[in-house]
Amino acid sequence: MRIRQLEAFRAVMLCQTVTKASEMLHISQPAATRLIADLEQSIGFALFERVRGRLIPTPEAQTLYEEVQQSLLGVDRIARTAEEIRHQQRGVLQVAAAPALSISFLPRATAQFLVERPQTQISLLSHSSRTVVDMVVGQRCDIGFAILAMNAPSTHGEPLLATRMLCAVPAGHRLAGYSVVKPTDLKGEHFASFPRVLDTRLHVDALFAAHGVERILRFETQISHGLCSFVESGLAVALVDPITASEYRGDGIRFIPFEPTIRMDFTVLTPIQRRPAMLVQTYVQYVREYALKQLDPRCVVL
Repeated sequence: MRIRQLEAFRAVMLCQTVTKASEMLHISQPAATRLIADLEQSIGFALFERVRGRLIPTPEAQTLYEEVQQSLLGVDRIARTAEEIRHQQRGVLQVAAAPALSISFLPRATAQFLVERPQTQISLLSHSSRTVVDMVVGQRCDIGFAILAMNAPSTHGEPLLATRMLCAVPAGHRLAGYSVVKPTDLKGEHFASFPRVLDTRLHVDALFAAHGVERILRFETQISHGLCSFVESGLAVALVDPITASEYRGDGIRFIPFEPTIRMDFTVLTPIQRRPAMLVQTYVQYVREYALKQLDPRCVVL
């Protein structure tokens, strides 16, 4: 038995005539008649009686129809699933991301992404950038978003976004009205910073050292959102990435462009052992476009 024969059988059962069944299947009447005859020959018993030009299903046909209907419904589901996969409407993605992206930005971007994809499921785990890289290498996720500079795109890694860090100050701070903050403006300030284990901290410390500026370190955390919360308390200033700044909902903080530029690069990684699924590529492109819409163009390094 072939699926096409079963489709012809179902169509005749529904339409009661070969003519209407052939129209339903978009084939000629002789072709529909041949499919029914071939099916009857393969199963060894008649499915229809010809009475005054009409086809009357036999009792055996009624019994067979129930099974055929269930089987073809399964085939229809497979076809719909394939169609949804082709148009990136269905799938499961395992995503690992650095906290700067995973705390607020990616959940918001993903929510918008899933509005038109009700059959898609996305799992998001928050880890340090080093752990994200390890998860990608170990094939424990489909996509990794890390704070990692990448000089050139590769088959399994590409820049997501290059940004300029901003200076975060309390709303009532003396610098709150500045249009640009420079290293010398922060001389003697109480400062909240990333821990020394992060490359970003090394870049920030090197810049202030080069300008001969000393700060008073009060607080360390690897979470950008945590830095913003500490700044809003009024006890310090900090340098943070613009993605976190765009997502932060506190009113007692101001984000000001900082010069000279300190870059924070966000990179997308996928396992090298397999080609990224179409859904992966669509999701990454959506996240990139979402970020560009949310950020002040001055914060993006072109």
